Amino acid sequence: MYEKILSSEKAYKGKLISTRKDEIRLKGRIFTREVVEHPGSVAIVPILNDGSLVMIEQYRHPVEEVLLEIPAGTLEINENAIECAHRELIEETGHNAGNLKKLISCYLAPGYCTELIHIFLATEIKVAKQRLEDDESIRVVTKELPEVKKMIKDGLIKDAKTIIGVTFLDLYKEIQ
Repeated sequence: MYEKILSSEKAYKGKLISTRKDEIRLKGRIFTREVVEHPGSVAIVPILNDGSLVMIEQYRHPVEEVLLEIPAGTLEINENAIECAHRELIEETGHNAGNLKKLISCYLAPGYCTELIHIFLATEIKVAKQRLEDDESIRVVTKELPEVKKMIKDGLIKDAKTIIGVTFLDLYKEIQ
């Protein structure tokens, strides 16, 4: 069942990700695995007092589309997930959360990537100053939760972290 790594070779090291090629042994045979190494990330489901969600519209180069998403970002070196969630919410949306609760942690694409995402529920939201990074172009929007759920159901929201975060809200309420 388990794969034994025989060798591992770095193929690329970038600002955000690295890639490697592993040679593994499985059931007595040798195979190659290509792995994207990612430091991990956070996503935030920010709920305003009226129950609406703070979301972002952002052009995503790999898929060449503008996507409607919950705010998110990559963990920095030695940064814990809750610190990252606070930082990213302010940076991307110009909102600060008085309360952050972890909803779930999950791998986004474990077949080829090490990225573990931590998804938080943010409440007690207050307006702050947006601090976009130089390479970000983000439009902040507010959406009603039923509208967002319908957009997910209708396939209009395609971003996995958004789908997970929003749909997990109902499960989170059930287990409270």
